[in-house]
Amino acid sequence: MIKKHIPNTITCCNLISGCIATHFAFFGNYQMAFLFIILGAVFDFFDGMSARLLGVSSPIGKELDSLADVITFGMAPSAMIFCLLFSQSHFDKFGFIGTCLPYTAFVIAAFSALRLAKFNLDERQTSSFIGLPTPANALFWASLIVGSEYILTSSTINMLCIVILVFIMSFLLVAEIPMFALKFKHWGWKENRVKYIFILSCIPLLLILRTSGFAAIIAWYVVLSAITNKKA
Repeated sequence: MIKKHIPNTITCCNLISGCIATHFAFFGNYQMAFLFIILGAVFDFFDGMSARLLGVSSPIGKELDSLADVITFGMAPSAMIFCLLFSQSHFDKFGFIGTCLPYTAFVIAAFSALRLAKFNLDERQTSSFIGLPTPANALFWASLIVGSEYILTSSTINMLCIVILVFIMSFLLVAEIPMFALKFKHWGWKENRVKYIFILSCIPLLLILRTSGFAAIIAWYVVLSAITNKKA
């Protein structure tokens, strides 16, 4: 049947989008890389949905989805960070260590793969997440670089902050921190108030910060998840 191949085809479109995003990232075209990461996220959303609607979920589909996500949400943002760090001369003063610093970008790819492997085996993450989802991390980096490239590359301190942030975000990918998912079983306020607050707060962030607003939204998502978990 043709329908059983539809979800995997959509997943492959996600993977192809990630490959194209990586290509543009290595050539310093961050806008196009960001666009294809978003496109990959759209495919990633619809492949699982189509599998459930068509009733054709399969183990191979789950594994293929993770492989595609490693490329789109792990390798592509790593390539963007690497190119941003490698193209600047701020680290020249640090000698050999400065030469190595841009390669720390690929720690994101490694921890994204680890996070996806854990997700496939973790039965706790059916209605929420444990750790930062890889699409959220990818959108954080892509929007931050596209929206704030001039600021990020304006000083050595800012560039070092990027390296530090790489390790912070890598930790969040695999941290045992519960994070809410935007899944609604019903539309009531009481059980979904955190989700509604988050969605409503995203609007002014996007209007004010524009492209960088996506990075601010992901940061707010992490903070709100931590606050909610602490109260619980």
